[in-house]
Amino acid sequence: MLAGTGVRMSALSESLRLAAAAIGAVGAILLFVEFFQVPSYVNYDTDFESYTIEISPNEAAEYTWFGRVGALAIALAFSLQFVAGFLG
Repeated sequence: MLAGTGVRMSALSESLRLAAAAIGAVGAILLFVEFFQVPSYVNYDTDFESYTIEISPNEAAEYTWFGRVGALAIALAFSLQFVAGFLG
């Protein structure tokens, strides 16, 4: 028992596992959105059915906030799973 709260360690462990699964799922969706975005510097020409890339090194950005937040959410999910493994 945890300091008289009536919560068993196995219940806390299971709650952490479920929270980690939910956070990991949201992170995976955000990474999916990140990976399948078409960058703003890629244009599709329907007349010639081809792509053109117009980019300058100053305007290039590799990642958006979707990817950053998704990666942090997945890292948090793994750490919660790790802690839940030690609890029970």
